[in-house]
Amino acid sequence: MSLAIPDEVLYASHMTPSELEQALAILLFQREKLTLGQASRLAGMSQLQFQFLLANRQIPIHYDVADFEADLRTLREVGRL
Repeated sequence: MSLAIPDEVLYASHMTPSELEQALAILLFQREKLTLGQASRLAGMSQLQFQFLLANRQIPIHYDVADFEADLRTLREVGRL
């Protein structure tokens, strides 16, 4: 699924499309709606890069066994495991 953001919203936010994707990924991760792996994919970066982004913004990583299992399921679904 793709999400269309109107140009005027993007312009008003003073963000690039990449920055907006990262902000959305961070928000959903903080609210525990996405796992670390899911959020990093939404942000368009590796998990390590996303972890650095979180660290730079002083956002703690909440990653437990359930998150790990969810990431494993996701990887199996996309054929990477």
